[in-house]
Amino acid sequence: MVCQSFHSVFFFFPLILFSEQMKLWNKYKVTSIPSLVFVDAVTGKVVCRNGLLVVRDDPKGLEFPWGPKPFAEVVAGPLLRNNRQTTDSNSLEGHYVGVYFSAHWCPPCRSLTRVLVESYRIVKEMGQKFEIVFVSADRSEESFKQYFSEMPWLAVPYSDEARRSRLNRLYGIQGIPTLILLDTEGHMITRQGRVEVLNDPECRLFPWHPRPVLELSESNAVQLHEGPCLVLFVDAEEEGELEPAKELIQPIAEKLMAKYKAKEEETPLLFFVAGEDDMSDSLRDYTNLPEAAPLLTILDMSARAKYVRDVEEITPAVVEQFVSDFLAEKLKPEPI
Repeated sequence: MVCQSFHSVFFFFPLILFSEQMKLWNKYKVTSIPSLVFVDAVTGKVVCRNGLLVVRDDPKGLEFPWGPKPFAEVVAGPLLRNNRQTTDSNSLEGHYVGVYFSAHWCPPCRSLTRVLVESYRIVKEMGQKFEIVFVSADRSEESFKQYFSEMPWLAVPYSDEARRSRLNRLYGIQGIPTLILLDTEGHMITRQGRVEVLNDPECRLFPWHPRPVLELSESNAVQLHEGPCLVLFVDAEEEGELEPAKELIQPIAEKLMAKYKAKEEETPLLFFVAGEDDMSDSLRDYTNLPEAAPLLTILDMSARAKYVRDVEEITPAVVEQFVSDFLAEKLKPEPI
């Protein structure tokens, strides 16, 4: 017995899915299967996203109820430098921290590492207190050492599998590469460090707080698969022509972000604007959208569903009502 009074529930996501189950996938940001999510039955808040690691690491339930712990507590212990010297995790205090989940066998990881090395150098030269902690998913210590030799930052020792696993559990890591960015108090700024770094090679937006509205690009299109996304398509080809569209929907996006931040929950909808380019054309073709512009849509890739509002004029009131109806589940989905 783990505990006589069990006030948590869990959701197990098997292979066969139904429409109602897709809502749970979106709500709990499930991107791979099998996946096990622990939720507080009283508050409805996520206790642990990576329950499979909990079951593996704590089969007797000694750490129950498996709630999130502060980063400083989970990372506590010696950290390596690639010159074989060590430093204590206390050295991270007062720093912005990137927690980098990566592995040498993963080609996208190696590509991101090359960019991240340059970003790390730039931020350091800006005088910012910034550090990165590499959490390896390599398959051997030899591979870890080879990969880490390319990195100028810190790493959790490969031999400390328990600490590496606890960090994976803390942030519910379901795939690599993943770069989690933390503020100087150890609170999460964003899970999308990979996208932010790739979109900001000169590091002008450091420490990369989430932006309410993004311009759709090849580097951030991966976020379309992480939950429902509002995409406003407009007739714009030149740089800067998307600004009016961003300004139109930004207050609505900011309001939604603030609402869910106050509840300590993730925003249930991401916001994008898209112009006339190959990326937008590919997305329209894939989702079978009409060629109209402007065109207001909500795309839910994991549920293979779309919601389309094709009107002559898109106003803030139109967007706000569209978002409200979607969140209230009043809209009828069309298949993608």
